[in-house]
Amino acid sequence: MTQEQWGELKKELLKTVGSNNYKNWIEPLELENVADGVATFSVPTSFLGNYVSHNFGDLILYQMNTVSTDIRRIKFQVAANSSIKPAALAKPALQSVVSNGNDSLMPAAPLDDRFTFDTFVVGKPNELAHAAAKRVAEGGPVTFNPLFLYGGVGLGKTHLMHAISWELQARRPDLNVVYLSAEQFMYRFVQALRDRKMMDFKQVFRSVDVLMVDDVQFIAGKDSTQEEFFHTFNALVDQNKQIIISADRAPGEIENLENRIKSRLQCGLVVDLHPTDYELRLGILQSKVEQFGAQYPDLHMDQGVLEFLAHRISTNVRVLEGAMTRLYAFASLVKQPITLELTQDCLADVLRASERKISIEEIQRKVSDHFNIRLSDMIGPKRVRNFARPRQVAMYLCKQMTSRSLPEIGRCFGGRDHTTVMHGVKRIDELRAQDGQIAEDLELLRRTLES
Repeated sequence: MTQEQWGELKKELLKTVGSNNYKNWIEPLELENVADGVATFSVPTSFLGNYVSHNFGDLILYQMNTVSTDIRRIKFQVAANSSIKPAALAKPALQSVVSNGNDSLMPAAPLDDRFTFDTFVVGKPNELAHAAAKRVAEGGPVTFNPLFLYGGVGLGKTHLMHAISWELQARRPDLNVVYLSAEQFMYRFVQALRDRKMMDFKQVFRSVDVLMVDDVQFIAGKDSTQEEFFHTFNALVDQNKQIIISADRAPGEIENLENRIKSRLQCGLVVDLHPTDYELRLGILQSKVEQFGAQYPDLHMDQGVLEFLAHRISTNVRVLEGAMTRLYAFASLVKQPITLELTQDCLADVLRASERKISIEEIQRKVSDHFNIRLSDMIGPKRVRNFARPRQVAMYLCKQMTSRSLPEIGRCFGGRDHTTVMHGVKRIDELRAQDGQIAEDLELLRRTLES
């Protein structure tokens, strides 16, 4: 390959990577020679060579192969006459970044391609966080800075952070977007201190267009890291660069976090991802069924299984999704349809851990109050409809909302046989789909018991 051919390829690369990336990473490359199927480039620093190899190597090799199919690989070497010292922290990346700029100081582990806006199930508890994340991901003018997302484990914070990164990468490839955890920020800061390369650290972190820091609570109590984070934060805000932060609690509730940082974090939009409600959990489960349906097309799931899981596993979306993965895998291995009984057997440990501690007695009291009958009549032997239907509703709720067995439930309803309980549960399950009033009663009772 000649220098003239490389010059033409650089013009094609400019069209592909954009002017900002081209100026920073492609323009400094000098083609030294091509020998034995290897194209060797001279670079001013190992930092630049490492970054280009990791982020643009495949693209450069592809473009070169359009001219010469003899080139099998490319390599980079620091120019012997370069007066520029290798940049700090130019070690192979160790952690997570989506970047289209000069960030090789950042550790890198790939973003999770499952965590996009398309796979994020929206409901009332998270709709504001989702809307704010979508706005930021458009890559337009900065409207609120920072965007601070907080909530408990498994409620979708990291999912939204990854989704923003993917969307920005697609919409604005010209932006230098850096995503990492607070722990990774601290690791690189300590490494820069140790190697006396703080100027390189500052230059890289303060030259980004979008900085995303996950689990910021981990820098609390780390005085030097907090100091550097504060100055980085201020420098980016002064340049009108977007900052997105996540944590497990609101800024003001993070212990051992400096007040000036708390104040800064609260000056933008602070959004709480609330615990999931029944409808949102059901929506998440239904999306998983669609996903697994393609993988296990012959696997049948009985009605009522999703509703059962949505009620019983209420605290953590990750646990909910993990339960579905285990359930489908188990059912496919034993070659059985997914019934309520199989679900309870397969997920016994998960269901115990997620037990709401609602008692049969509490359910009986709530049901009798709801239908305005005496508790003794509902539990007693009378079979008239006014008592029998509430009794079946209570049995159904006991089966759905407790881990008690059918015989145990029967004993609490005047010593009835487990087959009677089974019949009552089945009857209410049928009526729930046919009778709007029964469905409304069940939902109201569930909400009351869960509150």
